[in-house]
Amino acid sequence: VQLQASGGGLVQAGGSLRLSCAASGRTFDTYALGWFRQAPGKDREFVATISWSGANFWYADSVKGRFTVSRDNVKNMMYLQMNNLKPEDTAVYYCAGRKGGRSWFSNEYEVWGQGTQVTVSS
Repeated sequence: VQLQASGGGLVQAGGSLRLSCAASGRTFDTYALGWFRQAPGKDREFVATISWSGANFWYADSVKGRFTVSRDNVKNMMYLQMNNLKPEDTAVYYCAGRKGGRSWFSNEYEVWGQGTQVTVSS
């Protein structure tokens, strides 16, 4: 599986963005997927993860209630709907995949897409 993230941009605080992660490969629906982000000078941090079926997901406390992760196994896509964005959400966002179950830990993901920049102005 190969992943490619897109959809980032510049938005004002309180606005919304929808990130997409396109996957290639026949075994996409056997991978749990995740979103991570990295702000300048900070470590990469967990944002959200979704199971291979799309039925189960976890969120970081900082985004719970504002972000929604989803996937479409027919289209080989994953999405991150981000609402009520805050300046502290500014970061490069990465999508990642791993065989098996969901994980909060970036080092458990085997496949990574390139990042997409999200900038939230105050």
